[in-house]
Amino acid sequence: MVDDTMPDIRLVENSISKADLKKIAEGGFGDMVKAVVDVERGTMAIGAELHADAEAYLLERGSQQPQLWGINLYPDKDLPDLVEFDSMINIRPSQGNRSRNVEDQAVRDRILAVVTRLVV
Repeated sequence: MVDDTMPDIRLVENSISKADLKKIAEGGFGDMVKAVVDVERGTMAIGAELHADAEAYLLERGSQQPQLWGINLYPDKDLPDLVEFDSMINIRPSQGNRSRNVEDQAVRDRILAVVTRLVV
C-alpha cells in the first residue's frame, strides 16, 4: 500500500521479500532500508528517508507511539544481523530508553518476531 502524501513509504502487513527490500535499499541508502515496527500490530513501515517520517505514517494510521520502534534492515544479511536497532525515534526516557538503540531485550525480541514474520 502506498500513500500519495508519502510516496516512498510502504506499509508491510503481510510480508515482503528480501529481494524487494534490496530493490528499495538500492533506490535509497544502497545497502539499508529504514523501517519502523509497530510491535503491537505486528506491522512495519519501510522506505522512508527518515525514521520519523515512517513513524508519522504509522501514527496517521492509528498506531500508538509507545509501540513504534525504529530499525534499519540490511537485506543482504540474515537474522539477527538483518536488523540494526538504531534510530533517533528510539530515544524516549519516559519509556526507559535513553539511547538510539532499543535497550530492552523484551522489546528487541518483539521487533525481531515481527521482522521474522514479515521478511521472507
